[in-house]
Amino acid sequence: MSVVLAAAAAALFGFGTWLLLQRRLTRTIIGIGLLGHGANVLLLLSARRRGRPVFVGAPGPFADPLPQALALTAIVITFGVTAFLLSLAWRSFELTGDDLAEDDVEDRRIARSRVLADEEVVDEELLAAELADETRVSIDEEAP
Repeated sequence: MSVVLAAAAAALFGFGTWLLLQRRLTRTIIGIGLLGHGANVLLLLSARRRGRPVFVGAPGPFADPLPQALALTAIVITFGVTAFLLSLAWRSFELTGDDLAEDDVEDRRIARSRVLADEEVVDEELLAAELADETRVSIDEEAP
């Protein structure tokens, strides 16, 4: 059972990370929620009591209640953060008419500088090739 829960937590982390990297705000918010749920599953998995369920058989050691309290607190905090992020996404949708996260000015500047750097490299390579051709032609012309 632990392997199944660990696989479920890994799937929640993986899918949450994939959604977090998307450009749509709603997918990003869902990804944050899935990451939180994956952390809660791992937290509860680490606090599990090994063996039989708690209320079966003779009294014995109980599961540690601290991780369960932490998971409940994390659920409440995740709910509040999700509600806040959804309100921000709704406001962004009302202003722009789309929930796509646009590139900011810094992203555009970095992309433009990369394109210019690539063009300079290509220009330098062309210049070097032209100089090599001119040198070869001048050597060929000098030879009797």
